[in-house]
Amino acid sequence: MNQAEVTKLMSQLRIAIRPRHRNLKNPDGPEGRLNKLRKTVTALVKHERIELNHQRADEARGYAERLISDAIRHGDCHKPTMEMADYWLLEKQLVHKLFKVLVPRFEEYKVSATRMYKAPKEYPGWYRKRAVLELRGNPYPSLLPNQSNNRNLLHNVLMDEAKKDYRREKYAEIASQIGSEGSQPVQGSAGENMTSSEQPKATQPQT
Repeated sequence: MNQAEVTKLMSQLRIAIRPRHRNLKNPDGPEGRLNKLRKTVTALVKHERIELNHQRADEARGYAERLISDAIRHGDCHKPTMEMADYWLLEKQLVHKLFKVLVPRFEEYKVSATRMYKAPKEYPGWYRKRAVLELRGNPYPSLLPNQSNNRNLLHNVLMDEAKKDYRREKYAEIASQIGSEGSQPVQGSAGENMTSSEQPKATQPQT
């Protein structure tokens, strides 16, 4: 079995997993740490957008991605996948949501099923990084500003026409000023009033 076939035996996460250790200490030890991560994954599947500490969000994101990836890969008839879903989802009605709602949503996705953003820090409070972890396709408004500029919207069409009218007026004023400056009378050497267009051209002396 070559390396290409080995990669097909496991789910590949579409997010970057940092190798450095995360500082997630818990008074109950490793079991308490896993219980907190289980609560985080359950809340993410239930609410589809949560705000929490950056380190816990970064680690829980990997488990949520693996859970959704295995659910898409194996389906609800695969016993190990069902056992993993039963372990990570504390509310058992969310197992139905995982296979009937999230799997059809993400099965055609070429990118990760989750997104994570940096959130503002609490002030006053602890100097701790915050993050927002969400599932793609959630029903909430987007956290990113809409940078698209649709020129067919009514207010954009009216603004474009107002800009064109303003430019026409300015160009007309500039043209009238240039015309008035070019037609001002100039006093000639013989006392005659001559316009700038009628001024004699300077001739070079012939040698």
